Amino acid sequence: MEKHWRIKSSEPNSESDDLQEKLNIDRVVARLLKLRHVLNYEEAKTFFRPELNQLHDPFLMKGMKEAIDRIDLAISKNEKVLIFGDYDVDGTTAVSVVYSFFKDFIKNIVYYIPDRYKEGYGISFKSIDFAEENNFSLIIALDCGIKAIDKVDYANKKNIEFIICDHHLPGNKLPEALAILDQKQHDCNYPYKELSGAGIGFKLIQAFSFRNNLPQENCYKYLDLVATSIAADIVPITGENRVMAYFGLEQINSNPRPGIKALLNINQQKNPANISTLVFTLGPRINAAGRIEHGSKAVELLTCEEDVQADVFALAINDTNSQRRDLDLGTTTEAYELLDNDPLTSAKRTTVLFNENWHKGVIGIVASRLIEKYYRPTIVLTESDGNVTGSARSVREYDVYSAIEKCSDLLEQFGGHKFAAGLSLKKENLEAFKTKFESVVSESITADQLIPKIEVDIELEFHEITDKLLRILKQFAPHGPENMTPLFCCRSVFDTGWGQVFGNNHLKLELFQKSNPNIRFQAIAFDKGDYVNFFQRKIPMDIVFKIQENEFKGNTTIQLVIEDLKVSE
Repeated sequence: MEKHWRIKSSEPNSESDDLQEKLNIDRVVARLLKLRHVLNYEEAKTFFRPELNQLHDPFLMKGMKEAIDRIDLAISKNEKVLIFGDYDVDGTTAVSVVYSFFKDFIKNIVYYIPDRYKEGYGISFKSIDFAEENNFSLIIALDCGIKAIDKVDYANKKNIEFIICDHHLPGNKLPEALAILDQKQHDCNYPYKELSGAGIGFKLIQAFSFRNNLPQENCYKYLDLVATSIAADIVPITGENRVMAYFGLEQINSNPRPGIKALLNINQQKNPANISTLVFTLGPRINAAGRIEHGSKAVELLTCEEDVQADVFALAINDTNSQRRDLDLGTTTEAYELLDNDPLTSAKRTTVLFNENWHKGVIGIVASRLIEKYYRPTIVLTESDGNVTGSARSVREYDVYSAIEKCSDLLEQFGGHKFAAGLSLKKENLEAFKTKFESVVSESITADQLIPKIEVDIELEFHEITDKLLRILKQFAPHGPENMTPLFCCRSVFDTGWGQVFGNNHLKLELFQKSNPNIRFQAIAFDKGDYVNFFQRKIPMDIVFKIQENEFKGNTTIQLVIEDLKVSE
């Protein structure tokens, strides 16, 4: 599928030129910093040298004083406290942080993860009934609850109080909770607005430590869990998130908790962990517990304090993830066949697929895979409790939630945000929904929005790629939203004749530009073996790539990892 390249920094400007002069750096680094809103020496120092003292005072968050007052009261009265959290990575890591910390102070403390299939997302009536039956007087809800108005009202009638720790956008009305911690409340003056659910949980334990004169180091040992949530929940890696991700990764690579260490060992992680490790190795396995079995299995692993027991838990979760992967691949293959055998597929601007036998736990993943291949708003549906239920995913610039909302007359319920949503409907409304959704999207999506884009940081020449540049680029990590791994573009490159296809249609090259033929870089392009003929015929090619360090037999060299390529104009 052809992709459009958007070069974010193509012209010189006064801000990057000024930064280049003040910091004595080259124009490539200056432009990269400007794109990340780093515009002076102090901001550059903060960016390149994260420090824990850069974290904000947790009491700047609205509701924090009330929350800590209530927790202190619960401890003094020996109340029973329930720690509630969602079944995904952010929810289970948040619960693991708060439960692990407070179990040393609250004698009667229990965690509760809802069943994905019996209770669904967020605070459930069943969990409140559980709290009542077991005499819990306080529930601390993590990564959910900001819109649970009816659930909190239900709890209040039973004299069960709520502290809500959420990071999602509030609605027009807030739950009647004792305290709400959510930096996105319109009247919350907390300086950083992009904390994950586990990040809010961390601020809660940090505030408790401040109030009770406890060493902050007691909190910092949970940053590995916070870093995992930041990576898996795809929140911006800027500000506080960048600091917590930086030190969380440092902990994972030096002294990981037993559960994380066990998962890394099972998956033979040899190189230092980075954000990609958390997203693609830890995240799916932690998620798999809630998708296939129960999210409490993930908390069990992440709160485990013994290596031997952690190995047992990790092996079970890894097996669960293997089941999830098999279901995912099988369902994806079936979905591809349905679309490839449908003569109307190419004419449509949406994908809506239903199979009553597909597993509810993988349909969101399958929707994302279909986006990668067909690149259009996608909904994958299955049958659950007599209704049709599904997950929606969108292309990068289109609001799928708004499109679903316009079909709400055919739905039982729906929720989500711009790029991902969930919905359910009666089976007899399925065909009407498909038709209406296609119509709504067709009327509102542009042709340009149906073409995938590659955001390129800067165009450069091979002579600008140096060992010094690589050393500086390594300090741009950890990478993630708003600080992605820098992508570069280079025009009119040729292969020396060394190029070859290997493995499953991958391409190895040795590239140069005619302006500096002695400057050469080895490059690798996954799934791009079909392009070898262009290089063999000496056709000039444009490439988009990342710059990486490659170590082989004790020698370290620069390697270009090609993301996309095309014939030069």
